Parts: sequence; C-alpha cells; structure tokens
Amino acid sequence: MSTTTRTLLASTCTLALGATLAAAPAQAASSDGDYVALGDSFSAGTGTYARTDSCYRSPYGYPALIAGQRGLDLHYRACSGADTSDVLADQLGTLDAHTALVSMTIGGNDVGFADVLTECALPGWISDCDGEIDDSLTILRTVLPGRLDQVYGEIAGRAPNAEVAVAGYPYLFNGQDCSWATFFSGREMARLNSGTAELDRLIDARSTAAGFTYVEVRDDFAGHAVCDRQAWINNLTLPIDESFHPNRAGNRAYASAVAPAMGLSSVAARSLPQAQAQPVPAPSIRSQAAAVLDMDLTSAEHLRQARAAGVKPGEVRKAVAKLRSGNEQVVRAGLRELQELDAQVASRG
Repeated sequence: MSTTTRTLLASTCTLALGATLAAAPAQAASSDGDYVALGDSFSAGTGTYARTDSCYRSPYGYPALIAGQRGLDLHYRACSGADTSDVLADQLGTLDAHTALVSMTIGGNDVGFADVLTECALPGWISDCDGEIDDSLTILRTVLPGRLDQVYGEIAGRAPNAEVAVAGYPYLFNGQDCSWATFFSGREMARLNSGTAELDRLIDARSTAAGFTYVEVRDDFAGHAVCDRQAWINNLTLPIDESFHPNRAGNRAYASAVAPAMGLSSVAARSLPQAQAQPVPAPSIRSQAAAVLDMDLTSAEHLRQARAAGVKPGEVRKAVAKLRSGNEQVVRAGLRELQELDAQVASRG
C-alpha cells in the first residue's frame, strides 16, 4: 500500500466554535461553572463536517452541544489525534479548583486506532490485521492502564471539585462492509469490536477507580454502526478524515449520555441542534477505485502474497485492470471481483 493511502486512511483518527470560541475561550482563565472538554477526535467532533481549526473542535461536537444547551462556558481543549501524552502536555491548562465540569474520550489513539483500521481495511492477502490488533491489545493491556491513571490523576489533582465524565467508544461495525474501497472481513470486524469492548472495560475500571463517572455508549449506538440504515458513524468517506467517526446524530447521542454523568439534567437528543450537515456525497465509484488502485495490488510483492494466500495473481491483475476503464460498469465489476477474491481469502482463514 502506498504512503499516500496509508497517510489518508490514518488521518481518520489523527485528526472555534465559530469566531467566538476561536478568539479566546479555550485559553481563558477559569471561572465558576466552567466546562472543560478534553480528549481526542471523538470529543473534538471529527465526523460532523464542521472543522474550525487544526484540532477540529466542531460546533456540533458533543461538548459544544451540551454547553450550548445548558449555557455553559466551554473551554474546548479536545484535539483530533490526541493521545494521553497530548492531554497531559497540552490540554490541562485551564483546569483549576473552579472547574465545575469535565468530559473526555481518550485511549483510542494510544492503542493505534488509525493504524489498526488502516491495516484491516486492506485485502486479506496483503493485510496483517490480526497482527496489528494483537499489537494494539498488548499496548492496551500493558501500557495504557498506567497512562490512563496518570491522566486521571492529573485531572483530579487540578480540578478537585469538578464532576468528571469519561466516555467510552461505540462499536464501529455491524458485521457488514458496504464500501468498495475497504476489505474488512466479518471476523476482522468482530475482532475490532471486541477490542473496542476491552478498551471500554479498561477505561471504565480506571476512571471509576479515580472517582470519575464512566459513560457507556455502545448500547446507545446499537443499530447505528457503519453500514446501518441510520448510521451514527461515518463509513469511509470524503473528506477522508471524517471517516469512522460519529456524525452529527452520533454526537447528539454522546451529548445525551454524557450530560447526566456530569450531574446535569438529561439532555434529550431531540432537543439538541438538528441543523443538517452540508450535503455529503458518498464517494463515487471512481474515487473508490482510485483508493484501491493506490494500494498497488499488482506489485510483485503483493502478487506474491496473493499467490501464497491461494489467490491467482492473474485474477488480481484482471480485476485491477478494470479499475482503469472509462466505463463505470466495468470499474464496478473490477471492484466486485476484488471483494470476491478477498472473501475467498477470509473463508479460508
């Protein structure tokens, strides 16, 4: 897979509230009733098609929805791509004894969320999805507990009077891959969801031990995963950095779950801003074909891997050649053939 494609797919995770927030509030001195939003892209609102700065910080991210609905003074410190070290280095400056409310999601980037998705999205004959997941789980089990304890300890020490809500992550997948440009098998999606559940259990245990309130969202998102009819999580899409993150409906669901955990009265999703995102066209067949072409499936190394996996290199070459056709139906046929070859590999695994 080329550097370009890896960079694009990895940006799904590595990635102010209009002119008012951009001007100063994130850096302002704390005051009574302050709400500080910490964490990663799931707290920065990535996926809502409303980036405001290099950290994203969408006005449709769940912290902004809660603050707007309750009239809170929001210090939006969450940043797309952040891990625990970034929280410690860059996000805790506005916390003090006057901080009333804190929310966050963190941990996904520490365990390589983007790298795992990038690897598992490849065709099975060139992917080491299991190896990438295994590496992620090793970090989760051996390194992340201490990192979370350090972050939670710093928050507790700096904001001793705050109600702190720590949210988990939803399952991304429902067992179906409905994109022509990704090659997640059913077993891979099951392992990815299982990893999410294990990450959430760790966050639950460590945040509860710190005296914080853990917010479980997997049940809230049931029936709203990627490829569900009413998906609250974006599939692979354009711009690429919006992919595999909660959309506006998903952020409303987060807001409804997080607000009560901070001691606020329940925020009904239907009472939150319902403004529609800018029209988001599904990636065209040609753009999906371009993404697959960028995987360089006909390189000597990848064809060798195909042969080792029981896939005939000639079939790969034939399917890939169709992706360069000027006829969209031929392109679609080539994409379908590659998906079928991947399914054959998955069935043998």
